[in-house]
Amino acid sequence: MNIFVVSEAFERPVSTVNAPVQFQTLRAEECATCHRDAYDEWRTTIHSQAWTDPYFQVDWEFDRSQQICKNCHIPLDRQQEHKVTGFRDKDKWEPILVPNPEFDPLLQHEGVTCTVCHLRDGEIIGVLGVNNAPHPIRKIDDPNQVCVRCHVVEGDRWDTFFRFPPCGTVAEIQSNPSSRLTRDDRERPAGETGEVTVSDVSTLGCVQCHMPLVKRPLVEGGEVRSARQHLWRGGHDPEMVKKGLEVRFEEVSAESPDKRAFVVTLTNVGAAHYLPTGTPDRHLTVNLRLRDTQGNVVKEEKYTLKRIVMWRPVIIDLQDTRLPRWQPRTYQFSFSMNGTQNLASMDAVVRYHLLAEKRRKRIGYENREPISYEVFRKSIPLVVSKREGA
Repeated sequence: MNIFVVSEAFERPVSTVNAPVQFQTLRAEECATCHRDAYDEWRTTIHSQAWTDPYFQVDWEFDRSQQICKNCHIPLDRQQEHKVTGFRDKDKWEPILVPNPEFDPLLQHEGVTCTVCHLRDGEIIGVLGVNNAPHPIRKIDDPNQVCVRCHVVEGDRWDTFFRFPPCGTVAEIQSNPSSRLTRDDRERPAGETGEVTVSDVSTLGCVQCHMPLVKRPLVEGGEVRSARQHLWRGGHDPEMVKKGLEVRFEEVSAESPDKRAFVVTLTNVGAAHYLPTGTPDRHLTVNLRLRDTQGNVVKEEKYTLKRIVMWRPVIIDLQDTRLPRWQPRTYQFSFSMNGTQNLASMDAVVRYHLLAEKRRKRIGYENREPISYEVFRKSIPLVVSKREGA
């Protein structure tokens, strides 16, 4: 069972054979000579840790260290210890490998480094297409073209996990017509179908969200113009998640006078893909707690927004309760007030989980950083003071 089809787009690493002679190593420090701002931003991102991230390494080894994973986590041929000379199988999951004399371990540790996105066929690609660069330049129409190489993972066979591939966030955008972005995100296009192929990458909105606009020169001392920050904030950044997730918690009318009812509403207002996205390990939890005057939990309800996938003996997407864009999800909590004079508050807490605890234990990942964080908390008092009730 394979979770996606190995397409020609990433069956092999990015070739650096025709790299511009101006680059000696293709390492990010070379780019930083002229593009210091972009370099300093890139260093803070999970892209720069795509290979060295401890969780990825443990998870990758647990899943038998598939060669194909390298083509997105260390996509340059010089980043890989071996060269792919062919394949033993028709599906291209069993590459024929030989030692790579051009392998650079320092470049490998840079993960998704500058030239991963900007080097193609011996030229540096970008949307500006300046004429006075010290290296060959090729102008591209839309920067989202770069994203789809790794973030579109297809599958079109009965025995392939197709509906939402685990690494292909673009599939989620394509499958939900109301999630597609226009160029300026002011309207929602209609009539789209749920195919994974991308006919117009400019509608995806990858860079519009994950690479915010900024006014600055492309190189030190150059012309100040609109450029994109190289940040790619996502699930590892609580502030980015909070921008995409709207949470409302309020009291509503109960079904009878002796009861009280509260509703929490979650809406994906910022992400064209589902929220959360990425690996199926990521999920949201909603905790609703009724507390007494001593702070004790009298009643509690918990909800989980996640994908449930059966991986063996066949791969089946059993359930998906994550948040598509602009589709509110509500959870109601009600209780009787009879005989409960010491009730004090109704609390709601929403947490974002990068990894399920069960999965963490199964793969043996000993995390040094928290694998979840709080994105919303609100407490509503149940007792109205005399002044407020006057």
